[in-house]
Amino acid sequence: MAAEAVDLILTADAVLTVDAAGTVVEAGAVAIRAGVIVAVGPAVDLLARFVAVEVLASPGCVIAPGWVNTHTHLAMNLFRGAADDVTLEVFLERMISAEMRTLSAETVSIGTRAGIAECLAGGTTTALDMYWFPRASRAVAAEAGFRLLNGPIFMGDQDPEGRDFAGMLAEGRAILADNRAETPDDDLWVMPHSAYLLDRGQLESIRALAADAGARVHTHASESHGEVAMAAQVNGDRPVAVLDQAGLLTARTVLAHAVHLTDGEIDRIAASGVAVAHCPVSNLKLGCGIARVPDLLAADAAVSLGTDGAASAGALDMFAAVRMAALLHKGTTNDPTMISAERAVRLGTVDGARAVGLADVGTIEAGMQADLQVVRVETLNAQPTRDPWSALVYAATATDVRHTVARGRIVLRDRVLQTIDENTALRELSEVAAR
Repeated sequence: MAAEAVDLILTADAVLTVDAAGTVVEAGAVAIRAGVIVAVGPAVDLLARFVAVEVLASPGCVIAPGWVNTHTHLAMNLFRGAADDVTLEVFLERMISAEMRTLSAETVSIGTRAGIAECLAGGTTTALDMYWFPRASRAVAAEAGFRLLNGPIFMGDQDPEGRDFAGMLAEGRAILADNRAETPDDDLWVMPHSAYLLDRGQLESIRALAADAGARVHTHASESHGEVAMAAQVNGDRPVAVLDQAGLLTARTVLAHAVHLTDGEIDRIAASGVAVAHCPVSNLKLGCGIARVPDLLAADAAVSLGTDGAASAGALDMFAAVRMAALLHKGTTNDPTMISAERAVRLGTVDGARAVGLADVGTIEAGMQADLQVVRVETLNAQPTRDPWSALVYAATATDVRHTVARGRIVLRDRVLQTIDENTALRELSEVAAR
């Protein structure tokens, strides 16, 4: 039989498919055509079956799905280091003030471009991004070949363009209409910041906006004790209850953080189908606490992973988030079997994809989008590699990512970004930060 034509074949020491069975293909390969995976299997078989425009061989590496970051603020890298070693409440005070002075479509584009460069260099191919000027961010992401999910953000009476809440709602409708026209099959999002910066009436208006547009919802909830107290002061109840009463607690909602939850709130989150974006690095750095992830998982709640913004977490590093998720909860439960390496990878890939409504991302299987990372494990910090899951989680770092593929397009090749000029991104980021 004649060989089938494909665009790209990746080969490596192992392919972590992250399929339902946790299949690992030793000496494996992935064949890609038109941005979609057409076959996964032993390299010797795929190289005989297909003829490719390019075969990218990566000995000493493993292939895994690209990370899916389910909570971040990409352009907040503009303020990296501006509010370290402070409480969440002080952090927010400094950030909001700086954002209102600094942000524009131009500065957000610059921050987003550098943020996406950092993501792609670290194997992240998808992010749920809550930040101002979402049109600007989407344009940058499209140029870079990065899957960015975003939408209008609402922070009470705070807006860098000076709109009141009614003006923000009108602008939100326009953004959602533009997004639908641009990519009709793309999930739409609205992003109310929190139950402490928005009152009940505003939250209900945002819920109506989401319902009219068929949009998903992303918001912060119960990140710190201070936030819980502020929500009670503004809305008379705890954040999860306020969101629930406003109609925002549904299977189409992603809650960021969810650190301070009661047993009843965990049960309600699980029953409603809400997904929790666990951000362990940011939560620890801000002294917010440790989310009850083992209890959420025991309740069969949907849990995924995020970095938060670089201003709070230090970096947009999903390797750090995945490793911390695997380690932290072993310590809180005194159970070394809690969140295995494989489960941690799932939290950072397929569980994240499902949390944001993506059915064709997060695993390496025929018919899935070709969002992949090729990670070098033939290193001093990872050898000998007896278990590729463990090597990826407990040994590898973001700088071990050798290649990144997004929708079948090589966007990082041999540690060199292909769709973003790294030097330009760094220079522009530094210039804005110096203002």
